[in-house]
Amino acid sequence: MNFGVLSTAHIARTAFIPALDDTDHDVVAVASRDGDRAADAAADHGIPRSYASYEALLEDKDVDAVYNPLPNALHAEWTKRAADAGLHVLCEKPLGVDAAEARAMGEYCDDRGVTLMEAFMYRYNPRTERAIEIVETELGEVRSVQSRFSFRMGDTPDDIRLSPDLAGGSLMDVGCYAIHATRQFLGEPDRVLGTTNDARGVGVETEAAATLAYDDGATAQVSSGFETPESQYYRVETTDGWLEVPDAFNTSGVSTPTLSYEVDGRTVTETFDPVDQYALEADHFADCVAEGRTPLTDAADAAATLAVIDAIRESAATDAPVALD
Repeated sequence: MNFGVLSTAHIARTAFIPALDDTDHDVVAVASRDGDRAADAAADHGIPRSYASYEALLEDKDVDAVYNPLPNALHAEWTKRAADAGLHVLCEKPLGVDAAEARAMGEYCDDRGVTLMEAFMYRYNPRTERAIEIVETELGEVRSVQSRFSFRMGDTPDDIRLSPDLAGGSLMDVGCYAIHATRQFLGEPDRVLGTTNDARGVGVETEAAATLAYDDGATAQVSSGFETPESQYYRVETTDGWLEVPDAFNTSGVSTPTLSYEVDGRTVTETFDPVDQYALEADHFADCVAEGRTPLTDAADAAATLAVIDAIRESAATDAPVALD
């Protein structure tokens, strides 16, 4: 598959574009609103063409699909423009600014016959697949999940993740991972009680925490933040044991990824070979396009995660639990 990359965002330059070196896919074009930045990125990564506008890239006849790592508030606009050009779209998480926008994006791409996938790279890691398999086949009923993703952001007031106009906030940046992981084991919550804190006075939550409640009595605790040292994990508690995954989401630099679980008093630790999650993500996306399959992280899945984020924010604003449909 030939990809065009919309923008020279950090995640594109340091993660996605290099990852394709380990695949059968290529980046054939990169675009930026700054033509010099696009040209520099193309030169750095051996990309054949660069463009000084996103529109120009969408007209490139050699491009099969676009990778969209633009700021969150621009995901919908440029995903739809790519779909109008007949291009498949691998869009960074979160797919939209809220659940309604994610659903609308999915419908828009479906109507134009193109594949839309949310780029949740951790979901395509074999360790994640194994964790889901263990809980489904080796452990009992899930009663509780705890998941967190946080890191200490420096003094970077211009960071787009701190911009309300660009749909920033810790829930959108890293909290979505904790919520997504929880959903893999407990499904969709019935009620959400959330709290948020804007520690920097910038108009977005830099810290957030929530309890997700289920009608069968199961619960989950999810949290995110920009104000504390890095922490990323999930732990699943079942009627007969538990499973825990450290360094759960961003595995770059983790030399020996592991997971541990206990069932009926027997504890097991499994070790995995390091993998490039972005390469696996691209492979899944390309396979879905080629075979006409629905991606694991499609627009419906994205909307379900965003529905929880919407509910956390509403609950924090009203200081009351929010029921989900």
